[in-house]
Parts: sequence; structure tokens; C-alpha cells
Amino acid sequence: MNATIPIQLVPPAEAERHDFQGLLNAHGMALPPLSIDTLQINLTRMCNQVCRHCHVDSSPTRTEALPRAGVARCLELLAQYPQIKHLDLTGGAPELHDDFDWLVAQATAMGRHVMVRHNLTVTFDGHPQTKASKAYLPAFFAQHRCEVVSSLPYYQAYFTDAQRGDGVFQKSIQGLQQLNALGYGVAGTGLLLNLVYNPVGPYLPAAQATLEADYKRELQQHFGIVFNQLFTITNMPINRFKLHLQKSGQYERYMDKLLSAFNPDAAQGVMCRHTISVGHDGSLYDCDFNQMLEMRLMNGAEPATLDNFDFDQWLQRDIRFASHCLGCTAGAGSSCGGTTAA
Repeated sequence: MNATIPIQLVPPAEAERHDFQGLLNAHGMALPPLSIDTLQINLTRMCNQVCRHCHVDSSPTRTEALPRAGVARCLELLAQYPQIKHLDLTGGAPELHDDFDWLVAQATAMGRHVMVRHNLTVTFDGHPQTKASKAYLPAFFAQHRCEVVSSLPYYQAYFTDAQRGDGVFQKSIQGLQQLNALGYGVAGTGLLLNLVYNPVGPYLPAAQATLEADYKRELQQHFGIVFNQLFTITNMPINRFKLHLQKSGQYERYMDKLLSAFNPDAAQGVMCRHTISVGHDGSLYDCDFNQMLEMRLMNGAEPATLDNFDFDQWLQRDIRFASHCLGCTAGAGSSCGGTTAA
């Protein structure tokens, strides 16, 4: 009689276990583009902050920035395609780009809705290299009726400073008070002020409506601050946050948590179905997260860029997915506009 050979179970590789496209296939789902109504531009990797969760790896020492010719090309595309109704400006701190003011003024003159991913502290810190003042920004935003979207990890100093750096909470409160004084977040003004919540650590965000109510109560009671909406965003397992997870031995556990929380309804609303993301070098991507992973769109055999922008082709493209997409589809979903589940 032959001896029984024990079977050793080998865990599947991370890429196989967290195969997002395979997960969609298992659910019988396809996620084709639905529109291109938003052009999201990563104007610069430079930032006055160094946040633990930053998927862009931004810092005061980064110098990458979209050239002026690229900014001009974005304006040409807005003029050519009225279907692109929203301009979403991000970074780094997008206000540190030399052509930020010009781009905003030109886009709003075309009637486009401009969203600025504003970190609230650049107003006080100014340009980290040239030391140029940015104190004019709140009034500039109001003049051009930009929607301001600002990260505030929590309504208490400890948790905010733990994620974004010492003293950031107090500056953020001052920044919000300045915006409120100009009418931002105030009912009837039409000046939109939306806040963003990211969990501090490898957790899924709590229910957006519940957190929004907590934020509104606490910020009003303690600081007299009002705002329109709170967007909850899951920390994406890429770049700086991924490195933190790996160093602390939490990466696999976090990915398994995202996988187990997959929500088909949230997947239907992912932002890449409506957005084209523009890199600082003019290259094109399905979303800002793919951009950070250099998962470029392709125009045939050539990488897609602002110069070979093809609106109709991008509407027919296959969106590129990978394991990090689990972060956008876990729980109630996550996007630059908060939850995605209907």
C-alpha cells in the first residue's frame, strides 16, 4: 500500500486572488464607458503637504507639472467638445501650477464647471519653493465660482494631523472659515464647498450620510463652519499607502477586506465610466489611480495623449482594471465624488 502524500495548499498569488476583472466576469458584469463628461487634470505633483495616504506621492520637492502647451491643449479640447462639462483640477496642490489661474479663468469663461481639489493649507503656506503667496485663492475661487473640494480626515485635530501633518487641522479650520465668509457652503449662494473624508488606516469608511451629519454638527458647533456635502473615499492600495500597508504587514489583509466587501451596485458607478484623466506629461488614463500606476490609455499601438485625443474612440475603449479597483467598489463604493452605490 502506497503511503498517502499530504497535499500542501498553496495560497494563490496576490494578483490572482484579487483579480478585479475576474471578479466582474464571475458576476456577469461589464463596465464600459458611459460618457466623457469630466476631464480630470493632474496639473502638478508638487504639494505643500506630505500626507500618509497620498496615492500621488506628492511633496514640496516634486517638480513635475503639465507644460503650458498641455494646458492650452486642454482648453482646446473643452472648446471642441461641449460634452465635457466638468474640469476637475487636482495634483499635488493644483494651485501651485504656474498656469492654474489662467486655466481656471479660461475654462469658466467657456461656461465649464471647475472643481478644485484644494487642501485648505496652501492658502497659508504659499509656494513651497518660490515662497509666492497664495492668500488670494479663496477670493479667486469665489470670483470664478469654482467648486471647492477639500480633504478633512476628521473633525478633530488629532486624527487629521496624524494623517496630514502637525498643525494641518488648525490651518484647515481657518481655511474653511475664510471660504464660509465668502459664501462658500452657505445656502442660496451656489458656491459649493464639499469636504472629503479618508479613514486613518486600513479601514473602510463609515456610511457617508452618517459621517456627513456628524461633520456638520461638530464643525458648526465648535467652529461655526458650514459646508454642502461630505464625500467618503476609500484609501487606495497604491504608492505611499500601499508601502505603509506592506511595511506594517497589513497589505494582504486590507486587500482581502476590499475583496470581501465588493458591491456590484457600487461597481456600476465607478468614475472611470465618465472621466478621462490627464497626467502631468499630457498622457491619458481611465482615472487618477491608473495614472499613478502608469496604466495608460492606448491609441492603437501608440500611447494616448492630449495631442491624439479621440473622443469617439475613448467612448468605445475597454477600461483598464487591476486589483486596486477593489478600493472603488468596496462597500458603498468610492470615487472623487464620494460613494458610488445607488
